[in-house]
Amino acid sequence: MNSSLVHGKYLISAPSSAEVRVIEDGAVYQSDGRIVDVGNYGLLRAKYPDVPVIGSHGDVVMPGLVNAHHHVGLTPFQLGSPDLPLELWRISRLGARAVDPYLDTLYSAFELVSSGVTTVQHIETRTKGHYGGSTAFVDEVLRAYSDIGMRVSFGFALREQSLLVYGDDSSFVDGLPSLLRQSAGEVLAGQCMPLRDQLEVFFTGLRGKWDGERVRVQLAPGNYHWLSDSGLEEVARLAEATRVPVHIHLLETPYQKVYAEKRSGGGVVRRLKELGALGPTWTLGHAVWVSEADIDQIARSGAAVCHNSSSNWRLRSGRTPLTELLDKGVRVAVGIDEAGINDDRDMLQELRVVLATSGNPGLSQAVVQPEQVFAMATRVGAATTGFGESTGSLEVGKSADMVLVDWSQIALPFLEQGVPVVEAVLRRGRAKHVRCVMVNGEVIYQEGSFVRVDRAEVEGKIAVSLATERSEEELDRERVATEMLPYVREYYSRWLADDAAGSRQGNVVRGNLR
Repeated sequence: MNSSLVHGKYLISAPSSAEVRVIEDGAVYQSDGRIVDVGNYGLLRAKYPDVPVIGSHGDVVMPGLVNAHHHVGLTPFQLGSPDLPLELWRISRLGARAVDPYLDTLYSAFELVSSGVTTVQHIETRTKGHYGGSTAFVDEVLRAYSDIGMRVSFGFALREQSLLVYGDDSSFVDGLPSLLRQSAGEVLAGQCMPLRDQLEVFFTGLRGKWDGERVRVQLAPGNYHWLSDSGLEEVARLAEATRVPVHIHLLETPYQKVYAEKRSGGGVVRRLKELGALGPTWTLGHAVWVSEADIDQIARSGAAVCHNSSSNWRLRSGRTPLTELLDKGVRVAVGIDEAGINDDRDMLQELRVVLATSGNPGLSQAVVQPEQVFAMATRVGAATTGFGESTGSLEVGKSADMVLVDWSQIALPFLEQGVPVVEAVLRRGRAKHVRCVMVNGEVIYQEGSFVRVDRAEVEGKIAVSLATERSEEELDRERVATEMLPYVREYYSRWLADDAAGSRQGNVVRGNLR
């Protein structure tokens, strides 16, 4: 039997039924991956005298963190894509080097686990090459997570339209110069796969093969512009039938807002509700450009929002109305997206960005409290994944997913008595302070080392594989991406100006939208 007593100077339990709770000199007793007892260390030690103790009076014990929105391993910047507005950035990424999916996934998993993440919501969006109806690529992604020992809630980003621009792709490609037209058409063809085939291959098939203790397969309709109304209805019906969570990107940029208002008649969240694509099991990724009416609709539906602060800043998408969402009772999780503000996947850093950028100017304006941010990264984040019932808090009956952070380092050389523990962890905690990470009672990371996988070996293999010259196929994609960028920029250049003019005249914005 795998049993242990996990001890800390402070224990942050984050129960699902109450506010964040801190227990001084606290401990958790777990047996075979389940939490059996939570309370005072002295009392629990007397009760369970023979089990090994993990942690000490110099640690903080807290639930495993949840990165509720994640996509790739090596960051886009590492692969040559600078921070650009999303609509241009996506095109630039078509020219990225191909990286082995197993090694690539492990690379970001190392950063996640070492910053306290035990569960990740992985939304697969990579689109280079043909789908081909094969899950080999995804199998390697999921094998990487399984090998390192963390939990993953996996969704394949479903897309059936607007693959290059927010509109009719064929019309856009037809307007390109002849040589570029052919290459762009080939790129487009490689991304096309009927929605039903995507659902069969990347949801039903994967679910039957991979669903287990640490892997869940869920639904991830890519975005409003990527699916037709009938496609959204089909996903909603499948979600209802299978009872899986759903994660959809929505209103991430001002251009997506223009598109959504045109297509939906002015209320995209309302339209999602009409299509059955909204409710307590749905999470809206980003939601930067939601209106007050949208927020009210989200709150009434019980849907959650995933706040991706660093990504929103880096890609110039805008600022999520976080305080307004929380004030209306909307559940909000936290995601790092492709990469955080430091171009890595340091979850503690991301929580600090959320905390520091969420307040409105002025003495009387609302601010997000540290306890709210902590809950966003634990129990709320967990609820957006397939592990919502078993993770996210340190309570009896939950899975023993725990993180030990070195309090003595957080408080070094001095920290005033009375400074709230949760705020101290969020303000001063770093990945280097994470001493131990447990998933299901198993230690997968301890004192800078990964128990199951050799980090140096993996990173060495990545370095060797990318030290070679680009292949002809990679060079061709890079050329297509570079040549296409000015045409995509031109495509969107008038959108916001036309939107403003249309609003003044009482008309809808012009554009080739579906």
